[in-house]
Amino acid sequence: MSPDFTPFSGLLGGALIGLAAVMLLLTNGRIAGISSIIGGLLARTTTDIGWRVAFLCGLGLGAIAYRPIAGEWFAVEPAAAWPVMLLAGLLVGFGTRMGGGCTSGHGVCGIARLSPRSIVATCVFMAAGMVTVFVVRHVLG
Repeated sequence: MSPDFTPFSGLLGGALIGLAAVMLLLTNGRIAGISSIIGGLLARTTTDIGWRVAFLCGLGLGAIAYRPIAGEWFAVEPAAAWPVMLLAGLLVGFGTRMGGGCTSGHGVCGIARLSPRSIVATCVFMAAGMVTVFVVRHVLG
């Protein structure tokens, strides 16, 4: 088994993501799709800016709260140069607009609501991710 395999932290993280999605749906009637939350802030035409800012701040504070719990920061080693990561981020943003949502909106919230559109979208982006990893690791080397 890989030393990077951490089932307990993964289970805890998944449970917290699910709890946050359920709480947002119960308290605001909103889906916890990050691209839609950010898109609503960038549009500046919405009157519900407060909960959007609070949710995004919670994401950042959750990452910061990791430090006192684990005793160290995340060990992050970028696998690509900044220009490549910037291009990848722009492509992901384009894909979320084209797909009508992001992985959190479709994969976590949409599948939980048995949305056919979200089930198809999740299958498509998971397949695209698998093909991409195969091509990058085994074809391009």
